[in-house]
Amino acid sequence: MRQVWTGLLAAALVAAGGVAAGLQPAAASEPSMPVYAIDTPAKVVLPTTTRRYVFPVAGCRADASQSHHDYPASDIFTKVGCKFVAPIAGRVDEVSRVDRWNPKTNRGADRGGLSVSIIGVDGVRYYGSHLSSIAAGIKPGVRVRAGQLLGRTGKTGSARYTSPHLHFGISWPTGKNVWWIRRGAVAPQRFLNSWHAGGQLSPASAVAAAKRHYGVDHGCRAYC
Repeated sequence: MRQVWTGLLAAALVAAGGVAAGLQPAAASEPSMPVYAIDTPAKVVLPTTTRRYVFPVAGCRADASQSHHDYPASDIFTKVGCKFVAPIAGRVDEVSRVDRWNPKTNRGADRGGLSVSIIGVDGVRYYGSHLSSIAAGIKPGVRVRAGQLLGRTGKTGSARYTSPHLHFGISWPTGKNVWWIRRGAVAPQRFLNSWHAGGQLSPASAVAAAKRHYGVDHGCRAYC
């Protein structure tokens, strides 16, 4: 009887094409083996950019003004000695380590006191002034990362008689002496508000549009 059953099972497998596929009837004493799906590694998607924005004051409460007198910029009010950090990776553009401001002359070129500017990887120039000190190793040409210490907030320049704050301006890159652009040419408030909330709003397109609209530079127009 057992031989009859084995023969019938083999015939069924042949009819189903099992033998053609190389399958053999399993012995009755062999347990059935579970079938497992083989997982393939997920595809790793690399970021297409290293751009990352951070708020330029770290380690202290800071409130950015939503307007500014005379030209586009923001005064970020905070305590003396708070960290002024790079808002994006880039290279140091210009450093002023001497406070030359004189209230009698009030020259625009001197109003910032101690200051640092960088050219970000997004092509935008970022400027922070009224600093109390400049971080060691910060000099023109040095590469910096987003969030790296550039200096400490203070009251130098025209902030000598005001509440301590970081003057923050954004513009397109220019020559060294074009301070009327370099102190701020595009209102930074909406970008600062975004970064302060952890957002990543970029000013690159707004700065490029402002540069096209500005056209020919006719020189200093105020605080000359």
